[in-house]
Amino acid sequence: MRANSLALRLFVSATASAVIILVITGIVLSSLYRQAVERAFDRRLGVYLRTLVADVASPEDAGDKIPPALGEPLFELPLSGWYWQVTRLDAGKTDLRASRSLWDGGLPHLQDLGIPAGSDGSREGYVNGQEDQKLRLVERNIDLGDEGHYLVAVAGDAAEITDETRSFDQALVITFSILLVVLLLTTMFQVRFGLAPLKRITDSLTAIRSGTAERLAGEFPVEIAPLARETNALIDANKEIVERARTHVGNLAHALKTPLSVMVNEATPRGSDALALKVLEQAAIMRDQVARHLERARLAARLTVVGSVTDVAPVVTALARTMEKIYRDRGLIIDVRGGEARFRGERADLEEMIGNLVDNACKWAAERVVVEVVRERRDPASDAQAVRIVVDDDGRGLSPSEREQAGMRGRRLDETKPGSGLGLSIVVELAALYGGELKLGAAPLGGLRAELVLPAG
Repeated sequence: MRANSLALRLFVSATASAVIILVITGIVLSSLYRQAVERAFDRRLGVYLRTLVADVASPEDAGDKIPPALGEPLFELPLSGWYWQVTRLDAGKTDLRASRSLWDGGLPHLQDLGIPAGSDGSREGYVNGQEDQKLRLVERNIDLGDEGHYLVAVAGDAAEITDETRSFDQALVITFSILLVVLLLTTMFQVRFGLAPLKRITDSLTAIRSGTAERLAGEFPVEIAPLARETNALIDANKEIVERARTHVGNLAHALKTPLSVMVNEATPRGSDALALKVLEQAAIMRDQVARHLERARLAARLTVVGSVTDVAPVVTALARTMEKIYRDRGLIIDVRGGEARFRGERADLEEMIGNLVDNACKWAAERVVVEVVRERRDPASDAQAVRIVVDDDGRGLSPSEREQAGMRGRRLDETKPGSGLGLSIVVELAALYGGELKLGAAPLGGLRAELVLPAG
């Protein structure tokens, strides 16, 4: 999942939602469970409280009443955390009886703490006992009329509630953690499964770009089927426009070449006539300009074609053989090196670029020309690949100033060599249209090195 991707957004949003829901649910469940534990604890204390109330309300002399141990040995153990206490509230008749576990201490009164009584007249709450022991206390007022007014209280160690709740919280955290992991794995599967059609479209577009496919093939979900359909329609329309542009370019070339040829043919017989020479000069310029702009239009139309990929090695090998035959009388050796590489463009353009470079090297070489093909990473910061074609010769080479002029259209550094001076400029323009470049430097053989860098397919 890459940054700013749909997969990452879906995963993060689903994960955040799951975490928030689980945290809120955990807090609610923990609170409900604690309340349930408190109610159960209060019911237990209520049983002891009712036993004490029944004993206090018995018809025996209240002064002689000694409440029993309530069937719980903890009430007999000093500072056990389980206590009962009966306090007489009548004016002038203060009487306090308590369990042995209280020792010499006493329990605070909830009514003094401002806790209201419930529908049955009892109060429940937390208090601090002896040695800062947290207690859960239940108390109730008993009015026996002439026999007196009593406050009966029973307290238990609140650590039981805390321990029970803590155990539940630990189990809840473990359970919800496992559930979260399962939800995350499920979310990852759902994201991958849901976005799989988009991955198929991406792979198909890559295949079209690399030349291994021509259209988006296969069935797609209803939501993205229009995208695939419109993409295929766009590819078809693009091809149609390119074919139509090529036809128009060819027609225009023929339409312009014929009048120019007529003008040249009419002016040639006039010999040294100034007008004829001017016509021939301007006609040559017009031919050059027409050829240049038509070539630009043709190349621009080609570059809009999606999926054109050419193997470099066969093109270089074929050109090397052709050049060896052309320059057979000079005994040139053309050495081809390098591995497999593919150029993202049309074969005719690659042949024209490499052909011009190799032809130029053969014109200036003394005995040897080396052509090397290398596939490399174009930018270390990205995965973009490039194909580098290096053409070296053992001729006299060029000075830095001459290298700057070599790529200019129509610029010829040596009039004794055949050519129009357009070869390197054509290579420069073609490479630029494909997003590549041509570099000139000194070759290890002693002559000129031409490095052509083009996008790899």
